Amino acid sequence: MLFFCVSLPVIAWPAAFAWLLLIPVAVGIWVARIRTTVTPDGLELRSVFGAQNLSWTQVRGVRFPKRGWARADLGDGAEVALPAVGFDRIRELAAASNGRIPDPYAE
Repeated sequence: MLFFCVSLPVIAWPAAFAWLLLIPVAVGIWVARIRTTVTPDGLELRSVFGAQNLSWTQVRGVRFPKRGWARADLGDGAEVALPAVGFDRIRELAAASNGRIPDPYAE
């Protein structure tokens, strides 16, 4: 859809608007690359330009800000954003962390 939207000005005036075709390519790379994988060993974080692995022993807790992605509070006081993790994945985090992150919906 984004490609179709930017192609209209490109077709009308290619010399001036050809650079607009880079926008859907950049968005596609961003969508394909960014993710957080939850494993029993820890969290695997991938951004557009890098990757980071966190073991569950490093993670002290998870915070959900009003806007944006969840953030992992680390034992050393640092904070790391968890790409593509919202409050809807709290059960998956709680199950994979073996109780280190509590499930607020558990009975």
